Amino acid sequence: LLRVPYTGANPRALMLARGKDLSKKLLKYHRVPVPAFGVFPIGKKVRRPGRLKFPLIVKSLWEDASLGIAQASIVDSDETLAARVAFIHKRLNTPAIAEEFIEGREIYVGCLGNDRLQVLPVWELSFSNLAEGSHAIATEKVKHDPIYQEKRGILQGPAENLPPNVVTKIRTLAKRICHTLELDGYCRIDFRLSKDNVPYFIEANPNPEIAASQEYAQAALHAGISYGDLLNRIVALGLKRAGVEV
Repeated sequence: LLRVPYTGANPRALMLARGKDLSKKLLKYHRVPVPAFGVFPIGKKVRRPGRLKFPLIVKSLWEDASLGIAQASIVDSDETLAARVAFIHKRLNTPAIAEEFIEGREIYVGCLGNDRLQVLPVWELSFSNLAEGSHAIATEKVKHDPIYQEKRGILQGPAENLPPNVVTKIRTLAKRICHTLELDGYCRIDFRLSKDNVPYFIEANPNPEIAASQEYAQAALHAGISYGDLLNRIVALGLKRAGVEV
């Protein structure tokens, strides 16, 4: 509003991407694989649509950074679904979204650019020492607790042993998602890769964490972009969008 150049996503992209239900509806129309889902507003009785099959994962409709996500977020009955929805309503004060849980690999894809996108290497959050019966999901503890990460062998790095056609599919979908949601600057697209190698869109992250140790900057480094160059490019993209010569 102040006509000050800024980095990251534009307001329209923020609106489209941050609403998990809206982004999924738009992307399903554009032939992107999306898990079936339902939204549960605050103050409404929890009624599971018949098309939603267990197991489900329950999250906040708006929050990011895995707030409210734990192993208990994965539910397998109407009773546990209602309890977890109530937990999200009470703890985060937001509507809840429940989507079919995709058993598989946690995949991240960073994108950089305004009109012309550079897709960074396909990245993976891997789990090598999970407790018995636990699911490989990015919970709050996984995201923010270094001691827990070390104890459970949670690492991030290039996705390995992916067939070339699957890598191409993921990269193509990442571009389609960015164009559909009008994302610019820098963003990260999160997928769950099913056991039969179908990449399901989970969410788009405009303005994701770009600390040097985090997935986005590490993927850029793997593509030959140093941390300083990455920050300079993000700033240059913001200036270019504002019509400033760089």
